[in-house]
Amino acid sequence: MPNYTFPDSPPEQLFERIVEQAQTAEACGFSLVTVMDHLYQITGVGPEDHPMLEAYATLSALARETKTVRLGTLVTGVTYRNPAFLVKEVTTLDVISGGRAILGIGAAWNEDEHIGFGYTFPPVRERMDRLDDALAIAKGMFSGERFSYTGRYSSVEDIINSPQPVQPGGPRIMVGGGGEQRTLRIAAKYADMTHWFASGGLEALNHKTDVLRGYCEEIGRDPAEIERTMGAPVVPVRTDAERDVFLERIPPERRSAMTVGSPEQCAAALRPYVDAGFTGFTFGNSAFRTVEAIQTVGETLALVAR
Repeated sequence: MPNYTFPDSPPEQLFERIVEQAQTAEACGFSLVTVMDHLYQITGVGPEDHPMLEAYATLSALARETKTVRLGTLVTGVTYRNPAFLVKEVTTLDVISGGRAILGIGAAWNEDEHIGFGYTFPPVRERMDRLDDALAIAKGMFSGERFSYTGRYSSVEDIINSPQPVQPGGPRIMVGGGGEQRTLRIAAKYADMTHWFASGGLEALNHKTDVLRGYCEEIGRDPAEIERTMGAPVVPVRTDAERDVFLERIPPERRSAMTVGSPEQCAAALRPYVDAGFTGFTFGNSAFRTVEAIQTVGETLALVAR
């Protein structure tokens, strides 16, 4: 859920719209509801000054409004929080939700909000090193033992994480991003899940899979342990009018990579990705704004799961 803009709802009703969307997704069989961990709205979704809620406060509130969906960020920027404090937040979410949290994390990219909020925006090499440190700390804090770690940029000393997460071994870790030099190498070490965008189509995603597999082989890890998820390259609609509206929103250069059609057509378009081993598809609430639209996605996913 990257979009908190509802022109017909005043600020005091904004969260109720988010609850409605999350509960609809849960009722339709979605397994995961995520929010963005941004402080400004991002390009591609809306202007910077459009509403943006803080991620972990929102997720904790959603934990009390849902029962079965997992909850997490897609994804937290490693530069926004002290890594140990982030792990404490995710642990708290896991406890509040009864074991439904995931830790979504990436290297961060939005320089404007770093400047606005006074965060340092390091070069990409440093952000990657910070990501490596943060995930080492997360693994240690999820272990149930006192833990010390000295990293390049982040350290902890004899740290306690009590209570421990409800999920044995801690929430699953999702590493967002498909950078082949560092991100996928880090994912091979720590990730339970990855999330990639569908740009470039299945051929590009298969290449990233091969790169990830190679990094896993270097460290003796079974790549099958890492669930691969991706942004859905489909837009299910029920009418030709809805189809025309969505096509107008999609930049011309992206239309050839997208299927906009009935649930049956979209389910068929997702099948090659399922056959290639992708087990999760994300659908953003920027496109699917109403209960009915979310239900159409749920129908599509039910067809894929058959």
